[in-house]
This record gives sequence, structure tokens and C-alpha cells, in this order.
Amino acid sequence: MTRPRPEVAILGAGNRGGQVYAQHITALGGQVRYLVEPDKARREQIAARYGVPADQCLSDWTRFFALGRVADAVVIATPDTQHVEPALLALALGYHVLLEKPIALSEPDLDRLLDAERHSSGSVTVCHVLRHTPFFQTVRMVLDSGRLGQLVGITHAENVAHWHYAHSFVRGNWRSSPPSAPFILAKSSHDLDLLCWFAGAAPAWIMSDGALHHFRPEHRPENATDRCVDCPVMACPSDARLIYLKRPANTWPNTAVSHRGDMLGVLNALREGPYGECAYLGRNNQPDHQTALIHFHNGVQASLTVSAFTHNNTRTLKLLGSKGELRGQMELGELEFHDFGTGTVQQLSASAEGNHGGGDLGLVERWLAFVRGAAAQPTPLAESLASHRLAFAAERSRLSATVQHLGPEGSPTVGAGTGR
Repeated sequence: MTRPRPEVAILGAGNRGGQVYAQHITALGGQVRYLVEPDKARREQIAARYGVPADQCLSDWTRFFALGRVADAVVIATPDTQHVEPALLALALGYHVLLEKPIALSEPDLDRLLDAERHSSGSVTVCHVLRHTPFFQTVRMVLDSGRLGQLVGITHAENVAHWHYAHSFVRGNWRSSPPSAPFILAKSSHDLDLLCWFAGAAPAWIMSDGALHHFRPEHRPENATDRCVDCPVMACPSDARLIYLKRPANTWPNTAVSHRGDMLGVLNALREGPYGECAYLGRNNQPDHQTALIHFHNGVQASLTVSAFTHNNTRTLKLLGSKGELRGQMELGELEFHDFGTGTVQQLSASAEGNHGGGDLGLVERWLAFVRGAAAQPTPLAESLASHRLAFAAERSRLSATVQHLGPEGSPTVGAGTGR
């Protein structure tokens, strides 16, 4: 029997686990009962914040699962390479799991996880938080109303922002694939999930193109040093001093640079760690601009562009229908519906405070209600897999310059690649 105040174990106390999910779980009436984090200083800091006893703080998730079923649910926010195995152990014990994306780094692991869930009393909910933003909930409402008529096309862009790309994909944990997830999976599994959600059908094929255009050694500014803190070049957009030292020390992305919460900790990290390195050292291989074209089985066509070369960090989209067009920008929380029949334009406001446009809070609220038994599962695992299968197919297409064909359920077909 689930308690009115669900007891949750947090596996991974980094930005997502320790800063975001633990905060929302506590604010929404849950309790962080166990904390698993290998970094001792971070573990102790987050444990003190949420009142987790020392004997319920562990450094290794294998030790946690060896305890048996000691909580109601588990949040898995470990590094990308450590998502599948702890999720499998959690399902074996019947836990409800909130799993940070990416689900897995290979397609066979997607199937392993889905099969394990089918044989478990537990469940896996993937952190596809954008479905739970007021902005995309409003998009879905307009789509379901029929006002667009027949949905023909979707034009979607994820504007990563030049500084965000430099932080995460040049200097950060996702700068090289392998070992981390490919760029389109690491950054845009949310967006691919939205496209599948809006299209209302499984994808039939995808083709993608992208490359590392700019963040390469040959584009290094003249006289640049290996570390930004002592670099004489003052007009570099990727200067770590511009990205980090002008932001509060206790907010992201500085919380990823240093867990101390003060500017001296951030500055020390820039002097010694990867976030202070020149962005042109050549230690990264992820594309900095990528596009994908997707054809769904019901005829809907969608395009996705993911780019580092934007000034803002937001999503923009258009839904193109036979009776109207819906366009908007997530960062502003504003949508316009253009009615072709009447010639009118309706302004729709759908803004929200918080990470991911309010999506983090919305997802955790729905998931906790599900854990309590008071609501349906936010998004079943089987529905979340389409976004990841699309991402893997997009990466194969990008690397091989082929169109990747998918089966009726979005799974890859035998001999899937064809030339383009």
C-alpha cells in the first residue's frame, strides 16, 4: 500500500536529481527517503537540504538495491551510461521509476527495459517533461479541438543557445559520443517525443544531416590560451568568464560547474576543471547544427532543426493544418492561431515559471499522483520509446547519408537504410 506521502529514493544527486526532482518531490508532499550519490560532498549537501539520515545515504546504487524494497518509488538521474541497469533492478523489486532521459544508449536496451516492465508490478515513466508544460498542453488542446483541420506538417526548432551548447556539448558531460548519447538523442529526445505526440502516428522514415561546423581547433581565436580565465581574447562568445561569472553562483549552469554555491567555487572550477577550457581544443565531436525530416505513417511530415547558433534557449514551432496555422515560441509562452476560414488571429497565452517552462513541476506532480494511485501514469514507457528509436535512426542517417525506414511501430526494419 502506497503511503499518502510517497517515500522516494533519488539515484544521482546532480542537477536533475538533487536540484530539480528532489525539490519538486518535497514541495509536492513526497519525501526523499534514500539518497545515492558517489560524490561525498554533493551527497552530504543534498542530504542535509532534504533531511535524509546519514545511514540512508549511499555511494553506490547496487548497495541500495541490495536492501530490497525500502521506498515507494525511485528517481534515476545517474549518468547516461547508468540508466538501464538500475532501472532493471528497480523493476525487479516492483518500484515505480521516474527515469531521466535518455532511456538507454542502444536500441536493444530499449527492448530489454520494455520487456522487464511487462513482467513487473512496477513501471517506468520517462522524464519527457515538455508534454507537461502549459505551452505544449495548449498546443495539444488546439490540435485536439479540430480547429487546424487536417494536420499536414510540423516545423519545429530547438534553439540551444550558443552558450548552452558550449556548456553542455563542448565542455560538459555530453561533449563526445560515444561514450555519451548522440547530440540529437541527448538534446532533442524531448522534441522528437513532441513530434510523435502531435503527429498521432508512428514514424515511417527519417533522414538527417548535421556536423560539427564551428567548435573545432581551426576556428580557435588568435592568441587564445587553453583556459579562459587567463585568455587575452575578450570578444569570444564562448568565453567561460562571460558564461559563468555573470550568473548567480547558486543557479544553473553554475550549479553544474561547482556544488559549493559561491562564486569562489565557480572560479576555482574554471581554473581547474573542464568548464574553464577553451571551446576550441578539439575534445568534442557532437554536431553543433543538425536537421531531420520525418514522415509519419498517416502522412504528416515534420522537420526538426537543432542548432547551437541561436541567441536564445527556447523552442519555436508551427503546426500546419488545412484550416489554420498555429505558431509560437515556448520561451515567451505565446501562441498565435491563424484561422484560414475567418481570417482572424487568436493570441493564446501559455507561459509558466520554472525549469523547462514549468514542465519539470508538471511531470513530478502527475508522477507522484500516479505513485499514490490517484492518477494514470503520465506517459507509459512503450509510448516514450518512439522518440529514442527516431533519434537512433537519425544518427544512423546522419553518419551514413541514408534514409532510415521504420516499421509500423517505429522500430527499425531489416536493411533500413537507403541512399538519398
